Amino acid sequence: MSALFTNWLMWALLSALFAGATAVLAKVGVGEINPNLATAIRTSVVLLFTWSIVAACKVPLSLSSISRKTWIFLILSGIATGLSWICYFRALQLGLASKVAPIDKLSVVFVIAFSAFFLHESVSWPQWVGGCLIVGGAVILTMF
Repeated sequence: MSALFTNWLMWALLSALFAGATAVLAKVGVGEINPNLATAIRTSVVLLFTWSIVAACKVPLSLSSISRKTWIFLILSGIATGLSWICYFRALQLGLASKVAPIDKLSVVFVIAFSAFFLHESVSWPQWVGGCLIVGGAVILTMF
């Protein structure tokens, strides 16, 4: 497999690119309907799209071999994702995408804190400083 396809940075940048597109597309899409319905439609598309990728990549489907712990954490992650999307779509419906998105990206700061506290990851002072800069940037972007 090409080094490009195994590079975490490339995938992270693509994730950021698609997340940016998501904000703009969702802002237009949620304009005339209930944000919960919009989230349900989006989630259905994600469901069909990801299962199509699994099928196309011929991923072995031995669901019974997945541990109970893995199931629990993936289910909790799915619930957190759903709650995030519901809140995000409501915020997009009520506010400007250019102000909602920076606040949404404060999730990076939460990841740093949660990783340190729950996963016992070592977080360096540059990471904490970077997190503070993200908070400052979000404040600046939403206030002006």
